[in-house]
Amino acid sequence: MENKKEWDAIMLIALLVLFVVYHFVTRKPREEIIVPGPQEKDTMKIDSSFNEKALIRYMDEVGIRFADIVYAQAVLETGSFRSKVFRVNNNLFGMKVAKSRPTTALGLRRGHAFYKDWRMSVVDYALFQSAYTRKIRTEEGYYKYLSRNYATDVTYVNKLRMIVNKSKMARR
Repeated sequence: MENKKEWDAIMLIALLVLFVVYHFVTRKPREEIIVPGPQEKDTMKIDSSFNEKALIRYMDEVGIRFADIVYAQAVLETGSFRSKVFRVNNNLFGMKVAKSRPTTALGLRRGHAFYKDWRMSVVDYALFQSAYTRKIRTEEGYYKYLSRNYATDVTYVNKLRMIVNKSKMARR
């Protein structure tokens, strides 16, 4: 178990270093971050590097825990990757702008966090997991956490379970 704690600590430090490097290298000065108004285009093209396999691969690279559940969250939150919040905000998980943890969000648009690209949404989710869910050890515990702290829909976890089961069936 000691090795697991060391690994978790290393992953947390790596994510924080990634966040700091990203923040200082690519972040625009605050006055340049403009949240588009009514003239924004709802039909922005999704980053051509995005596809479901790329998402799964990147979640693995970043160290997302409970990847099947998190993938299901992305499917559910984005309406199978078609929602305006995803297309306009690059937001895969319906995340709001974090106030008490590091974040890769550039600001608020359409009531949700927006990101430079879809990968920064995944990194932000990893930061969320590091801040709030690192002690959870089982899928069932993760579902319970999401039900109590993440979801606004009382059927959210049931919907996630259906997506996870369907996804596992498709891989067989």
